[in-house]
Amino acid sequence: MEPKPFLPPVRQAAYALGQLGWSTLVNIVGLALVYFYLPPENAGLPTLITTMTFLGIFNAITVIAASGRLWDAITDPIIANLSDRSRNPRGRRIPFLAMGALPAALFCTLMFVPITREASTAKVLWLVVAQLLFYLFLTLYVTPYFALLPELGHTANQRLNLSTWISITYALGIMVAAQTPALAELLQSTFGVTDKVTALQYAIGGLAFVAMLLMYLPVIFVDENTYCERVPSDIPLFEAVATTFRNASFRYYVVADSAYFMALTIVNTGLLYYITVLLALDEALVSGLLAIMVILSFIFYPAVNLLARRMGKKPLIVASFLWMSAIFFGVFFLGRLPLPAPVQAYGLIVFYAIPIAFLGVLPNAVLGDIAEENAQRTGQRLEGMFYAARTLMQKIGQTLGVMIFASLTVFGRDPGADLGVRLSGMAGFVLCLVAGLVFIRYTEKRVLHALDQEPKVSVRVQHE
Repeated sequence: MEPKPFLPPVRQAAYALGQLGWSTLVNIVGLALVYFYLPPENAGLPTLITTMTFLGIFNAITVIAASGRLWDAITDPIIANLSDRSRNPRGRRIPFLAMGALPAALFCTLMFVPITREASTAKVLWLVVAQLLFYLFLTLYVTPYFALLPELGHTANQRLNLSTWISITYALGIMVAAQTPALAELLQSTFGVTDKVTALQYAIGGLAFVAMLLMYLPVIFVDENTYCERVPSDIPLFEAVATTFRNASFRYYVVADSAYFMALTIVNTGLLYYITVLLALDEALVSGLLAIMVILSFIFYPAVNLLARRMGKKPLIVASFLWMSAIFFGVFFLGRLPLPAPVQAYGLIVFYAIPIAFLGVLPNAVLGDIAEENAQRTGQRLEGMFYAARTLMQKIGQTLGVMIFASLTVFGRDPGADLGVRLSGMAGFVLCLVAGLVFIRYTEKRVLHALDQEPKVSVRVQHE
């Protein structure tokens, strides 16, 4: 059989822009949800949810955020298995992307439109339902989207190139989502929207609509029949889940990845607090800071690609985890250093951009290598399940990250009473240190040697 062609550049761009869309949605939620419902005193926003705590540390927004991610524990493997086993004429992945884009954008917006501004059980239930539906449709898009990467990239270098492109668009999604406060401020100052809550809702709704349009680009421009080896798996759900976790390389990878995303979520959730509470700067500065971070990380992307080819991905990932741990340690001291507050803010972002560049590109390429090596060795293509297991563990990490940050706010989230916000940096420090130490166990040389040396095995196909 003649090998499938690699995606031409225009279609690579279309595939990558799909990630810009869903990255915008997920980062709006990550950056703004806790701040929107549980703002600090100097934010000019009402507290839209009860501040009552459970067991002394868990508040309502913590429990709500956790419920969404626990829901993913059910939907991620189910959708991955349905995608891996799909025999849709359009392919195993693209039809799922087509179904997920619009409702994911819709329910992202509705999470920020409470049915009332007064504390009520009905409002909490509304937020819970909107969040569950958002994560359901986001999973319907994201898990098959990632499974396309090893299918579209037929060699380790092609997978590294695709991973570089989608890491660029993921970073751009952070930058776009970070424009929410600035866009809300523009709506207030230029278009006469007097209420800050309403301005934030309009800003989020507009960005979500643009994100939805971007999410449809892979649906339109990527033809699985042309560019992918469409080989449905015949492994049932629970056996497929067990198969992924029996892979030792994957276990080390996913534990480190989960710890990293826990730390990243803590810091991303806290960023607005770091700027407004610890440094006493305006919240609109966040959009400019994240734009600088993204641009700086782009500058390092060519170096990431080149160094990964020469040194391997593993040592660069380990070094990046350890670098991140040092940066998060510094968060504890923000506002107490003998430097002007703006210098501390920009310094944090500049040093943050370097490891973000490496950790944005390399982990996706590593997982593509692991999934491809597993397919060659076992004869079963389970890309969807590998990426679902990874996204599931990421989401568990992100859930715990939100829970940790929201719980720490009990110890202080306001100017002058900010211990909880500072402790979030120490939590990120510990988690990134753990991620680096665990990933040392990943045997990259064995995986790449197997990909280079093992003969291709015939892939079992379930006959109709």
